[in-house]
Amino acid sequence: MRMYDPDHNASPVNPIPPVVMALVALVVAVELLFQAGARGLVGGPEAVGWRLEALRNFGFFSRYFDYMVQSGDWRIDGLWRFVTYSFIHYNLTHTLFAAVLLLALGNFTARLFHPAAILLAYAVSAVSGALVHALVIDSEAPLFGAYPAVYGLLGLYTWALWAAADKLGTNPYAAFRLIGVLVGIQVIFILIDGTWASLWSEIAGFVAGFLIATPLAPGGLRRLRRKLQGG
Repeated sequence: MRMYDPDHNASPVNPIPPVVMALVALVVAVELLFQAGARGLVGGPEAVGWRLEALRNFGFFSRYFDYMVQSGDWRIDGLWRFVTYSFIHYNLTHTLFAAVLLLALGNFTARLFHPAAILLAYAVSAVSGALVHALVIDSEAPLFGAYPAVYGLLGLYTWALWAAADKLGTNPYAAFRLIGVLVGIQVIFILIDGTWASLWSEIAGFVAGFLIATPLAPGGLRRLRRKLQGG
């Protein structure tokens, strides 16, 4: 894993890695298209329903997944939903929260992991969130939003803190503080509106990100071995 190397000639503002900007831009661009359509700025009268149409075509539905499993019909418009759902959100606020978290966590993790690793972790975490949604949620309601994938990047970041704890002289369990805070906040909102469905997908995304961090991190397997040996 790369360590911090001070460069006194460097800009005081770190540029956002392109891979992170690309993901955030895609999330925001999709929402801006929905907003423009809903206001009649593009697409004509039918554009008002673009969000619902996108959910039907790109959201992840547990029962559609069940159909594919039972029929063995793994059609492309079912497979892409494992990732495409992460670019569709409920409204502008839902999108902005996701974009801010993606920007922050992506910015942290992209300085420790290769850009391709960020993309892979995003996709694997999104897929893991969808699979858990299919397994635990029996509903017509779709899974949508970037949060399972964002929690996957949080898993990468948590792994980095956990793996470096001994070297930094910090408590390794403190690395899990942020996920604890986020889940705690999520539970509060769940108790208000009574919807648990997305939480399991987000936890699955976090676990997937944490587990995949070892093979993705530079020297990750060596660091894990040393960590487990107490070195």
